[in-house]
Amino acid sequence: MNIKSSTAVFHVSNLEISLKYYREVLGFTFDFQHEDYVGLKMGDIALHLVGPKNHTRPVGAGTVYFTCDEVDSYYAEINDRGALLTGEPQEYFYGMRDFITVDPDGNHLSFGCKGSGL
Repeated sequence: MNIKSSTAVFHVSNLEISLKYYREVLGFTFDFQHEDYVGLKMGDIALHLVGPKNHTRPVGAGTVYFTCDEVDSYYAEINDRGALLTGEPQEYFYGMRDFITVDPDGNHLSFGCKGSGL
């Protein structure tokens, strides 16, 4: 077996509000929709949202970490669009520079890149 990708699936309380946030604030693009299940993309990365008609897990309990080539420009971009941010990008002991944004339900999306080694 050769794993080629993975997809995070977040459970949300209101699919319409979540879609607006992910597309207009975070910059994801629409990929597909099957009733209360939506696929989004950013580059080659997929993220799926499950609306209230199909909940099998708690709303807002999701977490995903996106490894990027840099994070500061994206942080500035989504900050200007009103993203729900927990803090600015910073260097961490584990060698990454990252930040966290949350969606309207509290799902965590971390964006990180290799740190400068400080």
